[in-house]
Amino acid sequence: MKILLVYPETPVTFWSFKDALKFISKKSSEPPLGLITVAAMLPQDWDKKLIDLNVAKLIDKDILWADYVFLGGMNVQINSVKEVIRRCNKLGTKIVGGGPLFTTQHRDFLGVDHFVLNEAEITLPLFLEDLKNGNAKHLYSTEEFPDISLAPMPMWELLDMKKYASMSVQYSRGCPYDCEFCSITMLNGRKPRTKSKKQFLDELNRLYELGYRGSVPLVDDNFIGNKRKLKDETLPAMIDWLKEKKYPFNFNTEASINLADDDELIKMMVKAAVHSVFIGIETPNDDSLKECGKAQNQRRNLVSSVKKLQQHGMIVSAGFIIGFDNDPPDIFDQQINFIQKSGIVSAMVGLLNAPEGTHLFKRMQKENRLLESCNGNNMDGLTNFIPKMNYKDLIAGYSRIIHTIYSPGEYYKRIKAFLKEYKVPEWKSSKLSLSEIKAFVKLLWLIGVLDKGKRHFWRTLIYSFFRYPKKFSLAMTLTVYGYHFRRIAATI
Repeated sequence: MKILLVYPETPVTFWSFKDALKFISKKSSEPPLGLITVAAMLPQDWDKKLIDLNVAKLIDKDILWADYVFLGGMNVQINSVKEVIRRCNKLGTKIVGGGPLFTTQHRDFLGVDHFVLNEAEITLPLFLEDLKNGNAKHLYSTEEFPDISLAPMPMWELLDMKKYASMSVQYSRGCPYDCEFCSITMLNGRKPRTKSKKQFLDELNRLYELGYRGSVPLVDDNFIGNKRKLKDETLPAMIDWLKEKKYPFNFNTEASINLADDDELIKMMVKAAVHSVFIGIETPNDDSLKECGKAQNQRRNLVSSVKKLQQHGMIVSAGFIIGFDNDPPDIFDQQINFIQKSGIVSAMVGLLNAPEGTHLFKRMQKENRLLESCNGNNMDGLTNFIPKMNYKDLIAGYSRIIHTIYSPGEYYKRIKAFLKEYKVPEWKSSKLSLSEIKAFVKLLWLIGVLDKGKRHFWRTLIYSFFRYPKKFSLAMTLTVYGYHFRRIAATI
């Protein structure tokens, strides 16, 4: 068999960082970890080729070479997915579709020969066995959640690693919390399933052997879902491995805000170079938190929790949502004030949407408020259901939040607020790499000369250089993020 694995193009979104990537001469922020893991599940004697449309072009010759195109993706990539399907159908190459987009919306797609849904550790072997016997079915799905110790080592060697800003790994799947708007528990369950200590370290060793050095996102649904195993086994092993290898990697991940309640866990994570964390804050309004089942965010001072993480050496980015049924008229000011006060520089604010299959989706269906499928773009200023708040007021208020928090004046204020709280981890080197020096030269021109906010940039540059020299490179990285975020804000 000749297998072509195709990862669809991601449009310009908050998390694509496309405007920021040009500073470091990279094509994409992260590789398609799901596809290269699936590739490792296929028979070893099959020929495999990967084309990630975010870093390379798909040509007809590649499609015609393949016996099957394995296509996976997320909701936000739907337009690119449909184009790949059209081209394969035109050229007569069969398609196997999997991943979160097809798992939730496979009925919306024509032209896919086989759907291998849910988690591939269960459904892919069933498809491969039927394919071998000449009776492959159209649809494979399961309601079971596999032991992810069954997951093989991802085939990173299929990647052109130099084109990516980072290399990602996965430690666990699932989240113990069941927020109304979130599809994680539907896709991966509420019981966090983790890889073994050895399996996880083997993956880090493989990346190290391949010569990679730098940022490694831990693409877990909630990294701290199993705190006890983290503290007893995984983090101590990571710390020892990193010390032995002289910290070749640093990690970022996603976690719930109750991380701030466990001082020991925070310290261990920072010591294990897990120094950047995305947290779903969602809203400072307690009634809206109660509405969406975000109990872990209630009955706490959210700003204090964020600052505690920053003071321990963690960079906190966060998600915020507008459009809950219980949002009051002043929610826009509440969100702006919270974001500015917290010093969360990378604040993703989106309108509430109801992804297919979620509790919110089912509620909106029952209340006859659902409009269409969710497109997966967190910051396009659209919602897929009828909100309780007057729609025009909602859109106007949302636009005001975005244009306020990403205006140069307010954005650079947040950088300064963050630098004031943030403690640099002991393992972090102050030496600049050649790529960082090149990026700095680019930002001096693109942001320091050409950008509209250059006056605020130069003030921040001088402030951070003299006041916080050990944090200077981080401050400059955050200015590059702001350059990208302002371009996203301009479209809203």
